[in-house]
Amino acid sequence: MAMFAPKPGCPICGIVASALPTPSNSWRAPTLGNSSNDSTDPEVLWKDQDFTAYREKSKPVSSKGHIIIAFNLHVPSLYDLSSTDLPLLVNIRNLAARLLTVLDASSRSPTPTPSTQSFPSSPISPERNSRFRIGFITPPFKDNKIPVTDHLHAHAYIEPSDLMGWWRGLAYGSLAWYAIDDLIAEIRETVSNNRVKSGYENRQNAPIDKVPLAGARSGTAHGVETTEPGLPRPETNLEDGETPSQTPTSAQAMLTSYHS
Repeated sequence: MAMFAPKPGCPICGIVASALPTPSNSWRAPTLGNSSNDSTDPEVLWKDQDFTAYREKSKPVSSKGHIIIAFNLHVPSLYDLSSTDLPLLVNIRNLAARLLTVLDASSRSPTPTPSTQSFPSSPISPERNSRFRIGFITPPFKDNKIPVTDHLHAHAYIEPSDLMGWWRGLAYGSLAWYAIDDLIAEIRETVSNNRVKSGYENRQNAPIDKVPLAGARSGTAHGVETTEPGLPRPETNLEDGETPSQTPTSAQAMLTSYHS
């Protein structure tokens, strides 16, 4: 696990270290329409023992909302994940959809109300709102306005991407963009013994997506498990989009030592 220790000088590691954990079933409502909060510093909306989600205020790709969900561990790239980490990817998808839902409602109201700031209690599939885009920018491409490339993070934003620009749009286009649903489905199709296909146009209704932890473990017909080790975590309920417990982990201990 030392290989995923915080990296000195990494801006995302700094954001993760300074962010406070979010209480269960809560979140930090965005400061919309408040002139006293015009800072371009990242606005942390959520933190648990696996991820830190913050609103990109300096260089968003959409005026409706752009959220970055970073791994708390300094994971260099997607290629460091294995099928064991599928529950983490599913949790990113569910968390992003829930945050975007609240952010979208807040952006429609000049004066956010408690109802627009409430955090949905049940998982929401991103396909339920076609304006939500959730995924990763794959190397060697990068967002030249948010140039961090060696600390794994997902982008989640609300279309239209009116602040993107054509050059920056290359990183969010078909050559570089890896939609999180595509990534989850393709990993499952690769490791699942029954090879149940998830389809492409309507993946949220795929049978394999209804099976908890589908694809997270692999093995042979003789009962020999061949699952590769994943990122260290004790959670077993992430597939259902449940909020992880706030029990300190060794990963949090590393982050605490970095912050101190």
